Amino acid sequence: MRPSSAEPPEPTLSIGAVVAELRPDYPDVSVSKVRFLESAGLIVPERNDSGMRVFAAHDVERLRFILSAQRDRFLPLRVIREHLDGFDRDGQPGQLVPTGEAAPPPETVAPPPQRRRQTRVSPGELRESTGLDLPTYSALKSFGLLRVDATGRHGVDDMEIARQAAALAGYGIEARHLRLFRVAADREIGLAEQVLEPLRRRRARGAPGPDPEQVQADVVTRSLALHSALVRAGLRGSR
Repeated sequence: MRPSSAEPPEPTLSIGAVVAELRPDYPDVSVSKVRFLESAGLIVPERNDSGMRVFAAHDVERLRFILSAQRDRFLPLRVIREHLDGFDRDGQPGQLVPTGEAAPPPETVAPPPQRRRQTRVSPGELRESTGLDLPTYSALKSFGLLRVDATGRHGVDDMEIARQAAALAGYGIEARHLRLFRVAADREIGLAEQVLEPLRRRRARGAPGPDPEQVQADVVTRSLALHSALVRAGLRGSR
């Protein structure tokens, strides 16, 4: 509920200050992302006398709810909008669990890698959830960064790809620049397959040996760590 006119006004933040407050927990949040959520009707900040958006504490909490639902549950905006009914009713967001699904146990220290939930979304739902505009979506698809399955839907990994591409677009990095990531990923996949294929054949014969799924998860984790370290080292060396 918004404060009544009889109460003292709440302290408010500018859109830039809101993004700065949220970014430690949601690194890909941006001013354009907040504006997109406003245009989608999920947040309705007040305007001051100068016409600038001002965000009260309840607006920031609402944004936290939305961003967590997207990042942790991969929910499209239409589902998030349904959950926000509880927020509008009593000021408390609803559970970030769709009806009929059990909430996963809380994670503490880094758990062993697990197979990701196979959520499938339409192209429209992917764009709506990530804030990706149609031209950028089309470009990412044409460059092979986004791929639909036989039913024309996207998996959970495409949600993450789209989210990061949308964030990088805020720095002027366009879809055409990201082709290098596709090429590099394909080469890393080929290298990983050289390790995994013999293990899969051995497992198919019933022979003892490492679990290919666990080896795959470990190879992916170490490949990403190596890539990040190389980029960081290169950027430090260019200063």
